Amino acid sequence: MCHVFAGQDPETYRFVTRSIRINGHSTSVRLEARFWEILERVAASQDMTVPQFVSELYEEVLEIQGEINNFTSLLRCACILFLSKEEAPAPAPGKTKSGQRMSAVQEQVAV
Repeated sequence: MCHVFAGQDPETYRFVTRSIRINGHSTSVRLEARFWEILERVAASQDMTVPQFVSELYEEVLEIQGEINNFTSLLRCACILFLSKEEAPAPAPGKTKSGQRMSAVQEQVAV
């Protein structure tokens, strides 16, 4: 079992530092290469570049929570959340994720 994890290409977990402008200030973000790859997918799913997505996420977290204690950890968790939602099976037509029947309004929004 551990061979699956231990046999990874070291390039996927090497640190990559990128300079990103957040709230008008240039800052460096250091993440493993694999997380940058996932952030590219996340940003693309939002029709944004990675710097745009990261900056917007930062602003939204500040607005909701008032502070950010560890932004790189938040980015990693955002990647995991994205992957878990990406892998979740889509609900059957006319059904919610919990399997309940959708209302007419919910069906219109889902389309």
